[in-house]
Amino acid sequence: MLADLLDASHLMPLDAFPAKCVECARAAGFTDVLIYLVDLGRRGLHLLTGPEGAPPDAVRDIRIEGTMPGRAYQYGRLTPFAPQEAGETHWWLPLVDGTERLGVLRMRSTFDDARARQDADRLAALLALMIAAKRGSSDTLARLTRTEPLTIGAEMAWNLMPSRTYADGRIVISASLEPAYQVSGDVYEYALDGPLVHLTLFDAMGHDAAAGLCGALALGACRNARRQGAGLIAKAEAVESALIEQYGQRRYATGILATLDTRNGVLSWVNRGHQPPIIIRGNRWSSHLKCPPAHPMGTNLGLPSIVCREQLQPGDRIVLYTDGITEARGPGDEEFGVARFTDLLIRHHADGLPVPETLRRLIQAVLDYHHGHLQDDATVLMGEWLGPAVENVEPAAALTGLKFRDEPTAAGTTTTDGSNQE
Repeated sequence: MLADLLDASHLMPLDAFPAKCVECARAAGFTDVLIYLVDLGRRGLHLLTGPEGAPPDAVRDIRIEGTMPGRAYQYGRLTPFAPQEAGETHWWLPLVDGTERLGVLRMRSTFDDARARQDADRLAALLALMIAAKRGSSDTLARLTRTEPLTIGAEMAWNLMPSRTYADGRIVISASLEPAYQVSGDVYEYALDGPLVHLTLFDAMGHDAAAGLCGALALGACRNARRQGAGLIAKAEAVESALIEQYGQRRYATGILATLDTRNGVLSWVNRGHQPPIIIRGNRWSSHLKCPPAHPMGTNLGLPSIVCREQLQPGDRIVLYTDGITEARGPGDEEFGVARFTDLLIRHHADGLPVPETLRRLIQAVLDYHHGHLQDDATVLMGEWLGPAVENVEPAAALTGLKFRDEPTAAGTTTTDGSNQE
């Protein structure tokens, strides 16, 4: 099954996947496979079809909330599907590329044992890799996963930023950005460099296509400087130089530029006119980290940049966010607020949800508070430090943010340092 599908994948367009997958899956006793992919807003699952169209008994669109396939997507678990037919069992399986949730599979199997479930998991893993490899060149997939048109700024942003989830034995990273189809100035970035994890969040001024261009320029300048070995302060200065060169001092971006050393849990960051990061520790304690902010990038106000540091413990969650989260207004013109935001983070963490699912529900709570219409981009970038080891772990375990080994802990401390050393 897997060998035939892999061989076929190299020269196969995305819309040929459904038929070819069904054909290859028969070798392992699977009589039917349907591929559902999550939309950009992560609210629904949508059937991928080929030229032959959808099977007559297939549902094209499925809500995530309150459905069995939605539960398989949310929790990353194989979920039996009722009713069962004589001689067959039905399953919903999460479709995960590494740790990024792409959707679910609906499968029918003539076997219902550990081997069949293992085969199904491996088929889902291979399909996810294949879909991820093809999506950058597939308008079929782009149209399927959009429930409304993207603005030009949103089109640029989603094609610049990395995928919304990453995990290995050291860290779990997840991001969410709303309004997904109209985002204009917010952009996030994460990158791995040996033991270092770079976390970056920018909020460009404005809510139009020009804000999207400003955010894209900031992200490009930061990425370029980082890949030439620049430190935190130097990266921020590179962004400022690029913005001033392009716009004079007419446009600016605020941001947090952070680096986590996974060998020892030391988080270093620079604040350029932005909301301070939040640390969630255990299910009881949070810290809104204090770090004297420099001026927003592009304003050239001459305020000094300071590298601040915090000692993390395994299991700590680092949260970067933009003001669209906390300043969203609900009934009575009351702001959502930092306290409410932090409380939701802690409560969802206490529920033991995977990091990406915690973030998806948090953003949904913000949208509900604002009746589904945000006046500003609302972006969250969250990273959970698991510990220093890089050994392989099961993807489902990595998504939950569980500790995989006993780690020594140290009390968290915050220090400031005016130098450009990291």
